[in-house]
Amino acid sequence: MYDFPEIRSATDALWAIVAHHLSNEGIEDVPSSLVHDVNLHQLWSDDNLFFSQTCGYDVVNRYQDRFQVIATPCYDVPGCNGADYASTIVVPEDSPYDDVVDMLGTVAVVNGPESQSGTNALFGLVAPYRYGKRFFSEVRISGSHMASLAVLNMGGADVASIDCMTYELLKRYRPEVIEGTRCLGTTYPAPAPPYVTRSDIDPDSVARMKNALLATFADSAAQPVLESLLLKNVVIGMADDYQRISTEFPHNLTAV
Repeated sequence: MYDFPEIRSATDALWAIVAHHLSNEGIEDVPSSLVHDVNLHQLWSDDNLFFSQTCGYDVVNRYQDRFQVIATPCYDVPGCNGADYASTIVVPEDSPYDDVVDMLGTVAVVNGPESQSGTNALFGLVAPYRYGKRFFSEVRISGSHMASLAVLNMGGADVASIDCMTYELLKRYRPEVIEGTRCLGTTYPAPAPPYVTRSDIDPDSVARMKNALLATFADSAAQPVLESLLLKNVVIGMADDYQRISTEFPHNLTAV
């Protein structure tokens, strides 16, 4: 989910450690390397998918019959608390608004209609303030968080909701992308994007995968890599943990 080229070597290094512990758990044919730069739908629909990370909204919607949740990572960035994360509400630097709930009738830009961080979290925040009408006069779809920030900077929208991990990585590695914008606050928390495997992987193998992830995060050799990826812990989980997204966050582009 956070495959920035600037941290790709660290992501690959982490996978090497995970693969080592998977092999120690007796799992055979563990992929030796990660696949990068593949369309997510193509990747997640592949019958050979072994391990991935996905948006929590996908776990309870489009891919609910496709994935098993293995664990939820805990990130060490503002907006994260334990296994929960939130999104950063961003507006143009010269925006007159100080609170997103006061932005009735403005234009929002989202990365995609199936995004928890970019769409669902934002709509969940403003939905109580609709007062019987659509909250945003228009919702534009950009295709990515970076593209949403570009739309804000070009004056094409008034507000966007950016995954807090993505926002932190942009601050560190591409600060020019967020120049000309400012933060209003964060959305309500939700379970962070989980590590998943295919739904047809047998329960014993899934249990071994969970053990391997716990061993990875406890491995002293992994600590420098985990720190460079802003990871501090992992919580073993299941799909039911993500039902909060369905119950706490309304998702309806036309209504909000």
